[in-house]
Amino acid sequence: MVSRRRFLSQAAGAVTAAGVGGLVSGAGAEPIAVALIGCGGMGQAHLRLLAPRKDLRIAYLCEPDANRLAQSMKFVESTGRKPKAVKDMRTVLDDKTVRAVWIATPDHWHAPAAILAADAGKHVYVEKPCSHNLREGRLMIEAARRNKIVMQVGTQSRSTPHVIQAMKRLGEGAIGKVLVAKAWNSQRRGNIGHAKPSEPPKTLDYDLWLGPAPHVPYQRNMLPGIWRWWYAFGVGDIGNDGVHDIDLARWGLGVTEHPSTITALGGKYFFDDDQQWPDTQYVVYEYPGDGQIGRKRQLIFEQRTWSPYVQEGLENGDAFYGTEGMMSLGKSGGYHLYGPRNKLIEEVKAGSPDLAAHHNNFLACIHSGTAPNADIAINHLTTALCHLANIATRVGRVIRFDPKAETIPGDAEAAAMLRREYRPGHWAAPKGV
Repeated sequence: MVSRRRFLSQAAGAVTAAGVGGLVSGAGAEPIAVALIGCGGMGQAHLRLLAPRKDLRIAYLCEPDANRLAQSMKFVESTGRKPKAVKDMRTVLDDKTVRAVWIATPDHWHAPAAILAADAGKHVYVEKPCSHNLREGRLMIEAARRNKIVMQVGTQSRSTPHVIQAMKRLGEGAIGKVLVAKAWNSQRRGNIGHAKPSEPPKTLDYDLWLGPAPHVPYQRNMLPGIWRWWYAFGVGDIGNDGVHDIDLARWGLGVTEHPSTITALGGKYFFDDDQQWPDTQYVVYEYPGDGQIGRKRQLIFEQRTWSPYVQEGLENGDAFYGTEGMMSLGKSGGYHLYGPRNKLIEEVKAGSPDLAAHHNNFLACIHSGTAPNADIAINHLTTALCHLANIATRVGRVIRFDPKAETIPGDAEAAAMLRREYRPGHWAAPKGV
């Protein structure tokens, strides 16, 4: 059996080799032109890794906030690059020399921008959650497939060596048959307070920022970053941070379809402010399989965004419960594998998720034509869990979901939340919604 240390070393090397080797064989010495759409916090994290790469040419930075755009331009120019600065992504999409885009916009722009980019023939790296609503995820898969492009979602744990090893151990039956997985998002967020509508800053093109979303008056506690807690723009913290851990829970549980039953309790238990999404949620999903004993699966998600402590040794994490043991896993920190009566069998310590490896995987797949680690079809199943949890929490009853048709039969109120309204006639509104 390969040792844990050797496995981690080989896995990390394989990721790097796949990225570098794929780029050399696919693009030769000519760097490929890419663009970053969205220069906020995560956008700048991408830039720090992308700008120094010699296999890429940053052709454009796109951002409707002039201050953020200028800040990002200054950084990229410090690396000797001179991209074009634009505020409207249509300029990027119209440039046929751009082969790939990174989309690090607010959530309500993820699907519209990704679909437009795919239809423009560009490969897409899009941040999580992949969509603002469940229907958009299906449209993203269709756009990627009809245009034959690579669409990677920013759940970088999928390319992180210690996570890959943990999933391999579960798949080998290290804890027997995994019947239940639990993910949790337990951390302390801030109170955003109460505010009234006001004029947006002159440096922000607010209409462009809104895009195809219905018009919501600007408030000072809406930007930057705080849009995540608003129905019109975000998916709540379950879609922001929880999606990473839910993705690992689903992966380790071994389910490759939607659940059929979702039940949830939650709401705002702690924050007295303008946040709209829950600060507290307890969600249970059931995967019936063929209904036989031993083939059903259960996934649990817990969220407390007001909690000043770590849970089970991890601020955000996963636990897998098998017939012969259990595993606790952190996307940061490593994992512990236990046998019967909590006997520690294996411990792997590790750092944070490997964003560079996820970039390498995306770029290698552009040249090889293979599916990326966090392909849009994979992430749609995970992000759908966030949407279904939010729907069940909002309506306050059990959701009976049709996994194949992606509908909620017999519940018009809940079914309406599988989609969203867009600004009439807006150029970025997806077709087929």
